[in-house]
Amino acid sequence: QVQLVESGGGLVQPGGSLRLSCAASGSSFGIGTMGWYRQAPGNQRELVATISSVGSTNYADSVKGRFTISRDSAKNTVDLQMNSLKPEDTAVYFCNVRKFAADFWGQGTQVTVSS
Repeated sequence: QVQLVESGGGLVQPGGSLRLSCAASGSSFGIGTMGWYRQAPGNQRELVATISSVGSTNYADSVKGRFTISRDSAKNTVDLQMNSLKPEDTAVYFCNVRKFAADFWGQGTQVTVSS
């Protein structure tokens, strides 16, 4: 089992920045891709960004150039730096970790972009 603890959400004005962090408990053995997803009210959960165990990244088109995902494999952490935030980025953001082909999810952290 993997437990994920997220932090860093909150309220920010349009154009502002936030940094989300996620820490995974337990051994890093078997951990592969780590990532962030989000779900806005009435919408399905969607991919925001992922990073593989060798550092390859993948971003949703809507966040390319604004968000940056990074990981520290030694510490089992994955971060999401979010810049130039827009109201449409408002959602609950979930951390995801794949370990031995099983998916684990965090509890979610709210990000609200509003003036």
